[in-house]
Amino acid sequence: MVIFATILRQEPRTTSCNSIQMKNIPVRQLTPSPAVLSAPERFKIRRVEDILGEQDLFHDLHRHDFYFILALTSGTGVHQVDFQDYEVHDHAVFFLRPGQVHQLHLHAGSKGYLLEFNAEFYQPTLKSPSHRFTGAGNKNYYDFESARYDKTASVMALMYQEFTNREEGYRDVIQSGLDIFFVELMRQGALAAHESSPANNYTQERFEDFQELLEKHIATHKQVSHYTKMMNLSAYQLNEITKSSIGKTASDMINEHILLEAKRYLLATPSQVKEIADHLGYEDTSYFIRFFKKHIGYSPEAFRQNFR
Repeated sequence: MVIFATILRQEPRTTSCNSIQMKNIPVRQLTPSPAVLSAPERFKIRRVEDILGEQDLFHDLHRHDFYFILALTSGTGVHQVDFQDYEVHDHAVFFLRPGQVHQLHLHAGSKGYLLEFNAEFYQPTLKSPSHRFTGAGNKNYYDFESARYDKTASVMALMYQEFTNREEGYRDVIQSGLDIFFVELMRQGALAAHESSPANNYTQERFEDFQELLEKHIATHKQVSHYTKMMNLSAYQLNEITKSSIGKTASDMINEHILLEAKRYLLATPSQVKEIADHLGYEDTSYFIRFFKKHIGYSPEAFRQNFR
């Protein structure tokens, strides 16, 4: 659901998570396996067919504290990412950032690769690889045509072999493989969007800055002016950046982020609406309920009952 809205004018308050008894969304962590990388670096790559065996896989709603990439050479099922359903099919690639909520139903017989890694293992510092990595992560789903997927799969096969054999320099090879993999994701994203040229680097960089600030401050900062001040931009400049990047205003993005986080807690936890409102920085629960219903069409409790 795409939400277009103007920001409501309630001034948020600073909240303390200790003041409420929020039920947390289950968070899965990337634990080390025998002979794998030492802390704090974490990386795993597994073949989907080895994970499944002869049985279906079903993971209920949860979030990760690491990056999650599922690349299907062949397969069927349903993957729900932040409450949007995607059909699992051949040559599909899913890329989830830490904190996103998802559930996965994958049928037996599916084949491909599952990659999991944290920011300590792969967080490029050079400008071009960093832009590709962040840009690729702006999409959760990629639909490849056969030949382009085969090229991507060959890179994953190399990473799998390096991870399995663990010969001298294997981490460097895997990190280089990830560089190539994200180039391919960006190319595929550009093809799908019929783009003829890469995004302006400054615009992309500032858009990513805005996204990071939303993640950190959404409970206490809900007006465009808060973010323009932190970014040293005018409202016009920020809106031009967001509209050229994804076709939405800064207000649209702020509202969507609030509503997405509310949906996450409504569907993935038993927390009361008052607790969720407090967690999101709304002192007046009734105000939060009106805000949610205006943009979603349901009250928070009705949304939970109808979509859980």
